[in-house]
Amino acid sequence: MLSLAKSLIYRPSLLSQSKTLALILTQRCSYVNVTMKWKKDPFFDSIDLLTKSKDLKILISVKNLFLSLSTPETGIPISSISKLDRQLEISGRVAAFLRKYPSFFEEFTGPNYNLPWFKLTQDAIELDQEERMVYEGKMGQIVDRLRLLLLMSRERTLPFRVVQGMLWYLGLPDNFLKNQENLLNFGFEMVEIGDGEKWLKAPDPGQTLPLSALQRNAINESGTQLDLLSRSDIHFPLFPSKGIRLKVKIRDWLVQLQKVPYISPYEDFSDLEPHSDVAEKRAAGVLHELLSIFVDNSAERRRLLCLRKHLGLPQKFHKVFERHPHVFYLLLKNKTCFVVLKEAYQANELGTVIERHPLLNVRKKYVKLMKKSDAILRNRRSGKPSFRS
Repeated sequence: MLSLAKSLIYRPSLLSQSKTLALILTQRCSYVNVTMKWKKDPFFDSIDLLTKSKDLKILISVKNLFLSLSTPETGIPISSISKLDRQLEISGRVAAFLRKYPSFFEEFTGPNYNLPWFKLTQDAIELDQEERMVYEGKMGQIVDRLRLLLLMSRERTLPFRVVQGMLWYLGLPDNFLKNQENLLNFGFEMVEIGDGEKWLKAPDPGQTLPLSALQRNAINESGTQLDLLSRSDIHFPLFPSKGIRLKVKIRDWLVQLQKVPYISPYEDFSDLEPHSDVAEKRAAGVLHELLSIFVDNSAERRRLLCLRKHLGLPQKFHKVFERHPHVFYLLLKNKTCFVVLKEAYQANELGTVIERHPLLNVRKKYVKLMKKSDAILRNRRSGKPSFRS
């Protein structure tokens, strides 16, 4: 299991008093409805892992589909997957997408009717093997991130369909939920709620809950135990982008918000006043914690909508990202919006407690292989031969 779950736990004294949480905390209502102009940050816009993440997700899905339909050496006819464009979320023809990445897919003429066939390149096969080795050696650590997500939700449960949509970001295989025996081995429960929909439930943590990344940051900075810290001592690490100028009232509100009592994503929040500063800080803290357990600490913003009611986020929670530009960055790419946790990219390793995901290096290698396709296509257009590196 991940060290987050084993040793970084606490016994929240306020949890037993959840019914009076609203009375214990000072819920100041100086909340500001911030309207802020988006500011482009070249630093984040130049990170390939972020800018290519949408196509990378599709590539991995197609690669897994290839391996499920044939052996790596034989390949498959384009007709086998040409009608799966919606399922694979490919805009346009599937064949055009495969030809866009010759470093992943090798095209050749099939045995019948001269139809185009495709198979994985040796580079893609080797990366797939490396990915499988990570799963074999680190699956417990990766699965524990799913457990943390469930612990953030109401009643520690999420619908299977919601969990399925988060598997990519958590770094779990697409077919993870299909192996029920495996789920039971990791301590999860499968329950049916309402009209028979399947839900996944995390093991009962008892009186101990995981420490959030912000709590661990506060412990590191203060050099003391969490029990000795005030809730107001827990704040967000800030990373302003160059050129961002905030209005005075917005800047002052953000400064004051750092001093507002902090509610962990793993604590009960039922008594919070929805439009208070405490609720705002909790919402930002939940999103901070959520991104901290993802592989590349980012996600397509619209993909998080399914988590809103389960994590107790406000109706327009996407506005939280806009109200905290020193914590989150909105990356506009490929006609969609990705939200990025700045701390994971701008804090040095000694300055953050966010743990590196076991699958991160493999994802970076996949991105490097994607960039190799650009060179291959350029060489083809110029008539130069392409060589394997």
